[in-house]
Amino acid sequence: MHQGRHVSLEDPARADSANIGFIVGERCVAIVDTGGSVAMGAALLVTVRAATEKPICYVINSHGHFDHVLGNAAFTDLPGVQFAGHSNLAENLGASTDFFLRQFAAELGPAPAAGQIVLPTLQVADRQELDLGGRALELQAHATAHSHADLTVYDRETGTLWLGDLLFMERIPALDGSLLGWIEVMERLQVIAVNRVVPGHGPASAPWPAASLPQMSYLQSLRDEVRAGIGAGEFMEDLMKTAGAQQRSQWLLHEFNHERNVSRAFTELEWE
Repeated sequence: MHQGRHVSLEDPARADSANIGFIVGERCVAIVDTGGSVAMGAALLVTVRAATEKPICYVINSHGHFDHVLGNAAFTDLPGVQFAGHSNLAENLGASTDFFLRQFAAELGPAPAAGQIVLPTLQVADRQELDLGGRALELQAHATAHSHADLTVYDRETGTLWLGDLLFMERIPALDGSLLGWIEVMERLQVIAVNRVVPGHGPASAPWPAASLPQMSYLQSLRDEVRAGIGAGEFMEDLMKTAGAQQRSQWLLHEFNHERNVSRAFTELEWE
C-alpha cells in the first residue's frame, strides 16, 4: 500500500492524501482505491506492473470522495477490469461529477471530462466475495457513516481489513454522512477479530481495535457536546467554536475539518 500525506484541500499535494494499494492473488490483482488524480492512478498502475504481470481484475472504491476515486480513470482501458463499490456509489459519484470537474480539474488532467468519473460496474448492497485465485476478498457495504457509500475490504489470507475513511488516524475525521451512523458502524467493527487494519488516512497499518479508540473518542465527544449544546439552546455558530475544543491538539488539520463536523452534527442531532 501507499501511504497518503496529511494535507488539506488547499494543498497542491491534495491528490496524494489517501492510503491506496493493491492485493495480488494467484490469478489476478485487486486495487483498493486509486488516489485523487489521474496521475496518482497512473503511478499506482506502474507500481503494480513492477510487482506482477498478473492482470488487474478489480478496482475497488471504499467510497466516493475525490482522493479515493479520481485515479480510476487510469484503469479504464484495462481488459476485463471491473470497478466495485457500494450500491450507493454510482448515485454519489453521479451527483458529484460537476463538482469534481470544477474543483479538481487539475487532478483530472488537461481536458477534464465527465467520463473520467468512473462509476462502479459491480455494486455491493450487502456482502460480496471476490476471488483473485487462491485469495478471497470479502467486500462489505455499510449503512451511512463517514459517507453514504462506505465499503470495507477484508483480505482473509493476511487477516487485513481495509477500512477506507471509516477510520482516520492522526488527522481529524471528516464527517460527510451520519455521526450516529458512523459511531454505530464503528461499534460493530470494533468486535471483529482481524490481524491489522488499513485506515483511509494515517499509518500503513495498525492494530485493531486499539486503532479505533482516538476516533471513537472524538466522534462520541462530538455527539455528546453537540447534544448538550442543543439542549441548552446554544446556536450552532457558538458550538462550532466550543464543542470538542479540548481535542484540538490531538488531531492534525483540526482547523480545516472540525467546525464543519460540528455543523453537520448539529444539523443531524437537532431533529432527534
